[in-house]
Amino acid sequence: MRLTEEEQLMLNGERGPSVQKAMEIQVQLGEIYGAECMIPVKSAHMPGASIVVAGDGALKFIEEMGNHCEKFAAFTTLNTGAVDMDRPEEVGFSEEAVKKQQRLTCAYEKMGAIACHTCTPYFIGHVPKKGEHLAWGESSAIAFVNSVLGARTNREGGPAALAAAITGRVPAYGYHLDENRKGNFIINVRCELSDVSDFGSLGYWVGKRVESGVPVFTGIPADTDLDQLKMLSAALASSGSVALFHVVGLTPEAPTLEAAMGGNKAVEVYEFTKKEMDEANRQLNKHSGQPVSLVALGCPHSSLREIIRIAELLKDKKVKAHFWVLTSQPIKHLAERSGYAQIIEAAGAKLVVDTCTVLGEMAEPMRRTGMTAMATNSAKLAHYAPGQWNIPTYYGTTEQCVNAALKGVFENDQH
Repeated sequence: MRLTEEEQLMLNGERGPSVQKAMEIQVQLGEIYGAECMIPVKSAHMPGASIVVAGDGALKFIEEMGNHCEKFAAFTTLNTGAVDMDRPEEVGFSEEAVKKQQRLTCAYEKMGAIACHTCTPYFIGHVPKKGEHLAWGESSAIAFVNSVLGARTNREGGPAALAAAITGRVPAYGYHLDENRKGNFIINVRCELSDVSDFGSLGYWVGKRVESGVPVFTGIPADTDLDQLKMLSAALASSGSVALFHVVGLTPEAPTLEAAMGGNKAVEVYEFTKKEMDEANRQLNKHSGQPVSLVALGCPHSSLREIIRIAELLKDKKVKAHFWVLTSQPIKHLAERSGYAQIIEAAGAKLVVDTCTVLGEMAEPMRRTGMTAMATNSAKLAHYAPGQWNIPTYYGTTEQCVNAALKGVFENDQH
């Protein structure tokens, strides 16, 4: 690889042992993927921010790196952690998990990371511009910033994202290069999409078919909002490993179908009709008649607009099931200042921050809820929950899930 003078100094150890180790990681990755040079990155989003993901080994490694690294070279935010840092005991997280998570978070903060602990950093101010090079982890966030914002990142794992944050560099390969950002599948959407769960169903169905490809969607309305695109991103990245997609007439690199494809011939053209929507919903709605003990919304983390909608549905009512609305600290504070958090909490639901039901230390909270079945409007969570916890999972619209919390049962006929 061609290295600049500064990059060579990093590799030689002139900028300290942590920087040297990080640059060694980046050079090795570059050689594996045939990169010719390094690219400076504007920011990083750290996927290994939960102690559940990091484990004791990575915790020790990150603490050691922090002892020899003054500050991250790139602006860095943290993905979701393992516990709610506001009220861990009330939510049900163990003292041991809290202590380990605090150690991990502090180690990142020592190097300059922003401990927002969210999978939707773009909702709280970390919003890259089109064409900016990044080093982001967290599958849904990667798909969102690549596709919806038009920034450029590969699917960075924990060590690679850490190395990029320390050095401010990534190898020039994959989605950093123009030629790899063109579409190779076409998805013609031929049915109505309204609730966020419809976009989750679409993404789930498509991800299973295109795997790591770059799908180009036609027929998605121009007024599709960020919450709907967030759910599409998450589902594509979980049922497949999609890191980039285009929506003709909506996302920045797809003013036309021809521009999105960039001269590529489609590997396959799919039609997504109500038939395919129903097929995806049947696959995601893995239920067998159990009472719902937990409703979880906010995977990825809820926006303020989603919280307002939930508050409207819960106003002056009481839930029978445990009900978690997962979000970030800044969004929670806004919800509190505007009164929506109080409406949700008065109904018996909880705004849970810093963590999620996929990356959280969930054993004790699950035991406390007497887990029988879960309901969610997230295709990502519905995809992972049955295998992760061996529980039935109901999947449906936001309104269906709120009604399930109020009644303690999930009613399919509303979908």
